[in-house]
Amino acid sequence: MDIKSVKIAGLTLVAIFFAACATEAPAPGFPQVSFSHLQPILLNVERIEVENRYVSPAARPNVEHQFPSSPAVVATNWGRDRLRAVGSSGVARVIVRQASVVEVPLKKSEGLKGIFTRDQSERYDAMIDMLAEIRDENGDVRVKVESRVSRSQTVPENTSLIKRETVWFEMTEAMMKDLNKTLEKQIRIHMKSWVR
Repeated sequence: MDIKSVKIAGLTLVAIFFAACATEAPAPGFPQVSFSHLQPILLNVERIEVENRYVSPAARPNVEHQFPSSPAVVATNWGRDRLRAVGSSGVARVIVRQASVVEVPLKKSEGLKGIFTRDQSERYDAMIDMLAEIRDENGDVRVKVESRVSRSQTVPENTSLIKRETVWFEMTEAMMKDLNKTLEKQIRIHMKSWVR
């Protein structure tokens, strides 16, 4: 391979890298869903690990890859924003197990009624499932908490893309507010020996 080919291959990899990074940012006009404004939960562990295990099929009926803020990215943001390691051993792990949104076509009115009726054309069924656990220095799980939230929302036919994206954004934000509340409550109850 000559130097020119190596340079082209290198530039291609850089372009792919930046394109992949670009998918992590919310769509223009939508804020980043963050939890950094909330008081962090201090845990007596050496480090925090956040892992997204959900791999979107990136094809219908799944549509989470089209969201202005990916539910999986927002869920991993939660782990990075809310938990802080203040100890000298052990690890707290946050795992995003599911962050899917499925589009379900709805039956529309037919005939004359269909001409004068504005039906709900799609329903979006969203679900985020997360686990938080503490492992000791030997890697053994000492305690774990988990939470699953879901939302369903319909949209009328002829909904514009920006209105659809607004519905998606609001669904993600609402689910993460619920997850934040339930996970923090469980952590403070079941992981109280590690909370500082």
